[in-house]
Amino acid sequence: MTKRLGEPSVRRTIVSGSTFEERIGYARAVVDGDQVHVSGTTGFDYTAMTISADVVEQAEQCLRNIGAALAEAGCTFADVVRVRYLLPAREDFEPCWPVLREAFGRVRPAATMMVCGLADERMRIEIEVDARRGTVTAGPGRELRIEPVDGDAMARGWRHVHNVIVPPAALTLDEVRERVGRNRLANAYLGDVLVGCSTVRPPRGADGAATVIARVLPAYRGRGIGTALYEAGLAHARVPGAGAVETVVLAANADGLRFAAARGFVEKERYVLDGERDEWVDLRLAAPEA
Repeated sequence: MTKRLGEPSVRRTIVSGSTFEERIGYARAVVDGDQVHVSGTTGFDYTAMTISADVVEQAEQCLRNIGAALAEAGCTFADVVRVRYLLPAREDFEPCWPVLREAFGRVRPAATMMVCGLADERMRIEIEVDARRGTVTAGPGRELRIEPVDGDAMARGWRHVHNVIVPPAALTLDEVRERVGRNRLANAYLGDVLVGCSTVRPPRGADGAATVIARVLPAYRGRGIGTALYEAGLAHARVPGAGAVETVVLAANADGLRFAAARGFVEKERYVLDGERDEWVDLRLAAPEA
């Protein structure tokens, strides 16, 4: 969201469901205009309020929690400008480096590590970040923002992009409203111009596979918008602990297939739905090598 000269900053809070937030009185993150401030975040799984005894697993859960807050704020780890690490034991820091490098190695935010006591003796690492939204630009006053679909106006915009990209699966407004209730739908805007949309389906099936789909209108491709949509969706998909990540692309969409392949997705299967002629491709994000 771009703040224009003379306008007040738009401030909102993001909560995660952590009992600490309610009992102490704070938010997981605060969005203030283009600035996003994520509170010190520990390795609790907020859905169950459980925490691993392993410091590396705690670091991984910290990042999942932070990624969810960033996604809700309309940004990703690529937008992080400052990170602070707090650990009770300095020797626990180095084992976490590979996990931290995976999240921050490309963006290289300013960073500080401090040795200090934490609120609960089970906590072995706490991570706090600051981010700035709108790192993808297309001219003055046209910064990218990604916002969850809320209300019929945004639902109509999401439907427009979806139906342009995948006309064989065109949806009615009522069908989009139904999807809002079970999936996470988001729109991407450059300034006030709608340029793309995304879908995140929660984990399902025996292997808990989540689905992330990013769509960008043809006139706006090649500007990093698809990457921003995909990374925001991926962060949100991994929050519930998805065992795998998948996407689906219309076979005729060559740009979409190239985009998926460039991000490590491999083809799982091709199929034609009953009574239709269009071919679809299911792809799965390849697991990193050990």
